[in-house]
Amino acid sequence: MNWKIILAFMVSFALLMSASYTMLIPFLPLYLEKELHASYDSISMWSGACFAITFGISSFAAPLWGKLSDKIGKKSMIIRSSLLLSVTYFLAGTVHTPLQLFLVRAFQGIAAGLWPACLIMISAYVPKNRLGLSMGLMQSANITGGVLGPLFGGLLSMGFGMRHSFFIGSAVLSLICISTIFFIKEPPAVTSINGKPLEKTTSKTLLKDKNIIILMVGMLVANAVIMQIQPIMALYVQSLNKSTMDVVLLSGIILSFGGFAGAMSSPFWGRAGQKKGFYNAVTVACLGAGTLMIIQSLPDNLLLFGITQFLVGLCFSGIFPSFNSILVLITPPNARGISFGILSSAQMLGGAIGPIVGSIIVGLLSFSYVYIFAGSTLVLLGLYLLFLAPADFKDKANSTSVVKHVTADANAQKEV
Repeated sequence: MNWKIILAFMVSFALLMSASYTMLIPFLPLYLEKELHASYDSISMWSGACFAITFGISSFAAPLWGKLSDKIGKKSMIIRSSLLLSVTYFLAGTVHTPLQLFLVRAFQGIAAGLWPACLIMISAYVPKNRLGLSMGLMQSANITGGVLGPLFGGLLSMGFGMRHSFFIGSAVLSLICISTIFFIKEPPAVTSINGKPLEKTTSKTLLKDKNIIILMVGMLVANAVIMQIQPIMALYVQSLNKSTMDVVLLSGIILSFGGFAGAMSSPFWGRAGQKKGFYNAVTVACLGAGTLMIIQSLPDNLLLFGITQFLVGLCFSGIFPSFNSILVLITPPNARGISFGILSSAQMLGGAIGPIVGSIIVGLLSFSYVYIFAGSTLVLLGLYLLFLAPADFKDKANSTSVVKHVTADANAQKEV
């Protein structure tokens, strides 16, 4: 298939899956309170547990799905994940107790993996001189879904109740599954580059690579930071709300500010990474987003909080696509599934740690301290990349290495 057609499908899938996710997940604390009747004192605990269990299980399952992607095909992994996620969303709309929701979220951890499956498909089709743009467009679609999802979720909650959002999300994931079955073709396998057979790459081999370890730690930290904030944001908005507007709709509007900013800036980060180097892009993004998150702890009204949310989105949107692009540059084509599986595992582990840390900080201190801690963590990651990252990592992750990989992949595409 033409790589532009594949990119169009994957960008569409990213938009749909993100919108489905953000129609539901940011409002889990309110869902627990309003629909599942969790006690006020237990909402933070149940919210953190429901977020963490999905990411915790996904962190163990992701490498398995990545390995299977290399063996049985990339298309099958998109079908598997979209189908199972559709089932979990439907079940989440039928639960009646916090424990039932927790169990559904646990099953969702097994079902997860649609986003890395789409990235693996992108890496198999897209020329490397279009890698930055493609990853930027994927991130932009992902964030655009994050803009639309909370708005739709808030409106659906007002008009029909929160449960209907889960059923609509289930239908959207089913559409992704059906589209993949009928319209997406499995990419040809790359078995050699420049006439030399590709060596078999295992998880152990990748985990011995310092550059892979740096990417894993970076993804873990970045996702832990954002997931510290996401479960408590709706409650934080509720605490700042002095209007009579419905808190679910208001939370959706505030959440969309950062998403709107990220959707605008993601293609910029992709082009910047392609031209100036993905290492440079991710370092600047970490330092900028971390500093702005610390500032975000200061506002005591929703207007200023919304402005800082927008500014954080401008910077944070450069982190994940840069890390994903670096991974494609430093791994062989026949190991992309395993590589993205390992990276996704680290990201999911960060997603499991983040909500727990955020819940503890809220319990011991207050909402604003979550932003201070999260921002400081991201600044430390940026400082490590700036001053302590190995020179080999910087060289491979920067733009000069793109030319080498473009040549290699062009030869590989001729051979397949």
